[in-house]
Amino acid sequence: MAISTTHAPAGGESPGPAPRTGGTGTERRRLGALLHKLDIKGAPYAFVAPFFVIFAAFSFYPLVYTSYISLNRVELATLDVMEWVAFDNYVELWGDERFWNALANTITIGIISTVPQLLMALGIAHLLNYRMRASLFFRVASLVPYATSVGAAALVFTMIFERDFGMVNWALGSIGLDPVNWEHDKWPAQIAISTIVIWRWTGYNALLYLAAMQAIPADRYEAASLDGASRWQQFIHVTVPGIRSTIVFTIVLSTIGATQLFGEPLIFGQGPNGITGGADNQYQTLGLLLYEEGWKNYQMGRAATVAWAMFLLLILVFVVQRLIKRLRSRTS
Repeated sequence: MAISTTHAPAGGESPGPAPRTGGTGTERRRLGALLHKLDIKGAPYAFVAPFFVIFAAFSFYPLVYTSYISLNRVELATLDVMEWVAFDNYVELWGDERFWNALANTITIGIISTVPQLLMALGIAHLLNYRMRASLFFRVASLVPYATSVGAAALVFTMIFERDFGMVNWALGSIGLDPVNWEHDKWPAQIAISTIVIWRWTGYNALLYLAAMQAIPADRYEAASLDGASRWQQFIHVTVPGIRSTIVFTIVLSTIGATQLFGEPLIFGQGPNGITGGADNQYQTLGLLLYEEGWKNYQMGRAATVAWAMFLLLILVFVVQRLIKRLRSRTS
């Protein structure tokens, strides 16, 4: 049996604990794993944080503050003095004929401008989808009206639709028709304003449709062609179903734009009549009514009420669109 002996250090001192090796490396590995975990889980939130900060500062807070102002009687000159009136502003707005007139004008101008605009955009996109010479030029040219400022476009079209020296009345007179007072009469004024909207947004929507059309697989067109489908039948049964989601998107986008229509009718009025939408409010939209209440009548509470009415109207349109989509999915 072997007997092991240990050698004590000189002076009778007992040996101390063995020095740790690799402890610092373990702590570094733990810290690195923690930072890696934070990087994976926290980086997405850090990337989207600027959007939510800007949204909270410039969208959410004004929305909440506007809802609070709509429940008070507030004048533009004394914004710090508020008188709580609860829902009185909404009750007064409900009984105001100007509100219902502006709502009707907003709907009619929206329909007159949206339907031809989207149909023309669909046709232009269908033509641009085929191989043609100078297609890049036509695609860029379709964006020129969108890049033009609202003021410049509205001012030019105002001169075109001028009663005495406008190009449109000159063309009507050349074929023996009487000139039209585009600003004074209700329907001519709304048609003229809708023409400005159509000119500005048709090219933009056409490029959206074109991008969606180019994402449709070519096999579908080849299969339809082998089945004997003409180009028109391919357009109806292949192209339109293939871009249905984009069409719905443009309809929603156009609805929002029509609800917020402001610059075109304001400049078309050429002065004080632009704020009121003509002498008889014949083309006053909800955006003009909001401006009139806040910056002409100095009633910021009523202006905030109109703004919230526009917001609730958009929510209602969105809910109706979702219900129609759900009913169509159930029946199909």
